[in-house]
Amino acid sequence: MKKIISFGVFVELLIFLIFFLSVDDISETFRYSARYSGRLSLIVYLYCFYVFSREFERNKYNKTKKVVLLFSVLHLIHFIYLAFSVWLNELPIIPYKLLGGFIAYVLIIIYPFLIDKIKKTIYHIVYFYYVGIVMAVTYLARIKGEFVGAPTELFHYFGFTIVILIFILFGYKIFKTS
Repeated sequence: MKKIISFGVFVELLIFLIFFLSVDDISETFRYSARYSGRLSLIVYLYCFYVFSREFERNKYNKTKKVVLLFSVLHLIHFIYLAFSVWLNELPIIPYKLLGGFIAYVLIIIYPFLIDKIKKTIYHIVYFYYVGIVMAVTYLARIKGEFVGAPTELFHYFGFTIVILIFILFGYKIFKTS
């Protein structure tokens, strides 16, 4: 597992290095690093949800625990990029809009350490759906043009659509096995 986490951290640092070398302004380096780091987090989150749905029936989450730890580390790095981007680009902060994301970040950080202690399956499901909803809402806000300095891109439609489809597909699988 250490190798996978190390590789993930390497990819995160590579993302930063690419933009550090290709963009003249450090604030834009962090903006792009946050953007592409977030996309990496989406891919890892989707994989985590897939692994969870595979282990759900047995109620044993050994592999899920490992991949959500990877997700936690990578999303923490994403948060650092994002925080520097907001600070350096002097982006407006609207506290009530941050609350949902803040809760998601806390859950992302603590879940790998609590997964073995959680006995009720519904809490695992709430974790995956809540984090996914925050991601979907973020992509929806980008689609609606509500992010300063982040024009709507085709990827935002893809990200939103794939999260909704995964909710439906994995939700059906989880419902079917319970």
